[in-house]
Amino acid sequence: MAHIHLITGGQRSGKSSFAQRIALEKSDRPLYIATSRLWDDDHIQRIRRHQSDRGDQWETIEEEIHLSTLNIDNRIVVLDCITLWLTNIFFDSEGDVEKSLAKAKEEWNLFRKKDTEVYVITNEIGMGGHPTNSVQIKFTDVQGWMNQHIAKEAETVTLMVSGIPVKIK
Repeated sequence: MAHIHLITGGQRSGKSSFAQRIALEKSDRPLYIATSRLWDDDHIQRIRRHQSDRGDQWETIEEEIHLSTLNIDNRIVVLDCITLWLTNIFFDSEGDVEKSLAKAKEEWNLFRKKDTEVYVITNEIGMGGHPTNSVQIKFTDVQGWMNQHIAKEAETVTLMVSGIPVKIK
């Protein structure tokens, strides 16, 4: 079973850099799993910024949904991020909350069987203002429930606040 370390927080709270720093302390060749789709030009720029932040010592795999298919045993892994992974599942499921959550849990539970140490990045999107439309409300629910599912089985949970890690579990 995978050793799961969940790192959560708001946008630009320092989650990715924190996870990358820990992974580099544990391995000279860590693995970075990128889950993002190329949504628009702004998002492409964000992805490029993340790529340039990582050095040549990183191996990167891009996988939008099927995390369980990856050969990652005995690796130190940064999974960035659950929020974008869930976005892919949510849109592919046409915004159906139950279908999205069931698919995400099924895939996560298969991924969890890997023999690896993984630093999982996610967002606490429910800490901001209340969503203003039904799609946002549905996605916030899926995100919150999936975060709880992962956190329950994680060995550690860290909340990033303004670049400062706060140990939760």
